[in-house]
Amino acid sequence: MGNQQEEFNTYRQKMNEVILSKDNLVLKRLFNLDTNTYEAGALTVNVKEMLGLVASMVLRCDDCIKYHLGKCKEAGVTTAQVYEVFAIANIVGGTIVIPHTRRAAEYWEELIA
Repeated sequence: MGNQQEEFNTYRQKMNEVILSKDNLVLKRLFNLDTNTYEAGALTVNVKEMLGLVASMVLRCDDCIKYHLGKCKEAGVTTAQVYEVFAIANIVGGTIVIPHTRRAAEYWEELIA
């Protein structure tokens, strides 16, 4: 596992545990809703993760981008598919998304290495 990926996953897991340990019902429900949203349904998991990725890129959330790239990898999304997502995100979000695309490409390269 690459350093960037390992650091991201470790930090995310640690802080999710801290947040959930505070026993806030609204936050617990929100986390559960998020988890359930990305389960297979009328749309496959890989399609849902690609949708999450494009939305994260347009909203310019690097942590979200990393998360969805990791889930895309787990779901069997190909590099060609990821780059089509990148293209859609840049068309929808405009050139302000380009720096996020660079970081996303770097992270994807680490994931597939």
